[in-house]
Amino acid sequence: MAIILKSKEEIEKMRRAGHVLAELLKVLATEIAPGMKTKELDRITVRELARQGAKSSFKGYRGYPAHLCVSVNDEIVHGIPGGRVLQEGDLVSLDVGTIVDGFQADAATTVGIGEISPSARRLMETCEGALWAGIGKARNHGRLGDISATIQEYVESRGFSVVREYTGHGIGRDMHEDPQVPNFGVPGEGLELHEGMALALEPMITSGAWRTRLGDNGWTVLTADGSLAAHFEHTVAVTLGEPEVLTVL
Repeated sequence: MAIILKSKEEIEKMRRAGHVLAELLKVLATEIAPGMKTKELDRITVRELARQGAKSSFKGYRGYPAHLCVSVNDEIVHGIPGGRVLQEGDLVSLDVGTIVDGFQADAATTVGIGEISPSARRLMETCEGALWAGIGKARNHGRLGDISATIQEYVESRGFSVVREYTGHGIGRDMHEDPQVPNFGVPGEGLELHEGMALALEPMITSGAWRTRLGDNGWTVLTADGSLAAHFEHTVAVTLGEPEVLTVL
């Protein structure tokens, strides 16, 4: 496993990519609305990336056809934007990657369309809370297992399930670098963390069981039991002090 430690200059470039991404997600979350087709979100992404002089990490990646992922209700990740019309009460996960000056950032958020059910809101809030709990463990000389176990405990203690087939990851010049960062694990185990590591932490959770299935388009991952899903993600740099979240404004 070749772990790439970033210099201060490289982290600064990732910080710029993260800032562009945070602004983009803010625009998407503001403009999304009932009656909108998911492909409109792709058009907004193209518009905003062009305005910022950035590129999409996703477009063309292993043949992926869009600039972001839009996953609705029981779709967990990799939903392809298209003709689907968003409805009041939908739970929508938006996953985007940006490239600025050759360095990448990756982040995701889940938003409710109009009024959502209390159970859907609790799922969404639990997923975001689990992400921030995991970020708090991304510390110099900590272990990957500390992040993974913290996310798992946070989610499962609230009655939800952690998706196991898909994980967080290292990030830098490439969108997916070593190490993989599972959202379940054992504290104190796994790779030791060091200053200069950059990680995309991304809990994906469900209101039912954790097993998944692949959709007919070969990309979209759904819950096997049809339960709701939520997905939150930030790109984080390990420092000598507090973890630095690169994908916030």
